[in-house]
Amino acid sequence: MKKVFLWILGIIAALCVIIGIVWGGEIATLCSIESVEGNEYLYKMEYKAAYDLDDVIANDIDENAELLGYVVGRIGKGLPLKIGSSQVADENGEMETFNCTSFQAIRADEDGFLFGRNYDFFKNPTMVTVSHPRKGYASIACSDMSHFGYSLEKLPVSLAAKLNCLASIYAPVDGINEKGLCTSILALPKQASQQDTPRHDVGTTIIMRLWLDRCATVQEALDLLETVDVRHDAAVGSGYHYLVADASGDCAAVEFDLYDGWKTLVTRKAEGEPYMLITNHLLHEKYFTSEPDPVMGNPHSKSWWRYATAGDYLREHEGELSIEEAQECLSKVHWKDLVWDNGMVEDTQFSNVYDQEDIKLYLRNWNDYETTHSFGL
Repeated sequence: MKKVFLWILGIIAALCVIIGIVWGGEIATLCSIESVEGNEYLYKMEYKAAYDLDDVIANDIDENAELLGYVVGRIGKGLPLKIGSSQVADENGEMETFNCTSFQAIRADEDGFLFGRNYDFFKNPTMVTVSHPRKGYASIACSDMSHFGYSLEKLPVSLAAKLNCLASIYAPVDGINEKGLCTSILALPKQASQQDTPRHDVGTTIIMRLWLDRCATVQEALDLLETVDVRHDAAVGSGYHYLVADASGDCAAVEFDLYDGWKTLVTRKAEGEPYMLITNHLLHEKYFTSEPDPVMGNPHSKSWWRYATAGDYLREHEGELSIEEAQECLSKVHWKDLVWDNGMVEDTQFSNVYDQEDIKLYLRNWNDYETTHSFGL
């Protein structure tokens, strides 16, 4: 009897060792997930599992379904896991797009620059992912958890329910790395880039993860763009543009030319300008217009009004803001109960200010402008 007991203990110990070897990083990551200061719709995670961006690039992953399938394969290692996303088009092949505001400004009270960002969308839980990859820069990034299957009704409250969170590493919507490089994504209706050259494809958020992991400057981010094709998931019904900014104050908007083979369009912050601002319409001089135009952006989200309002605030402060002033600028253009044609209601899911000198994130969740949550590396 004693030998049988020892034999069983030996098998259990061996299984534990195997599980630790195969899924040790994933288990440690899942165990790190916690709600932030008791907020049941805001979570933080220390990403400790291995991931290989070269492998992602080699697999030409440019659709959400492909990405989630890839993540399942990486996590499951052959087990029948399933991850779903709520980011899909409706029966008409379209989807209401999220609407955001982002800027870089000089930090007024200390050295360095601040990067601000409102993420306006339907109410979903938020994940802050801190990553220290073996190859690449450490970073802090925010994700909309609906991208990998969560909602107000489905939250990561148990170990099994936390599995989908492992997809967050591939799905940042804004972030900062240890070198002070920041990036954010903003929607452009019906402008889903479909770049098509012999280069490998990367999807909507993968390019942002590449920038965070591999780039210290805006120029490095733009050089990286020349090595891949950026393809947005056309099934979602929206396209996107990006703002990328570094700790030296360099800043650029990255867009794609619908009328010329989706060529990359880059708008750099003018030399001597203290700030750069972007909302949900094209910024490049080839297509920029000061009047609302549904072909060039999203009038329903008042993109042009937000651009003018935030721009006025930035000019009034000569492009130099304290952290509190950066938060105030974002609060002037946040959404509260914006009703879409389909009856869904949009709010500002989170409002972020990144300190590019001290590498900090100051986050306000769901229009709670009385509470700031801070995160560092």
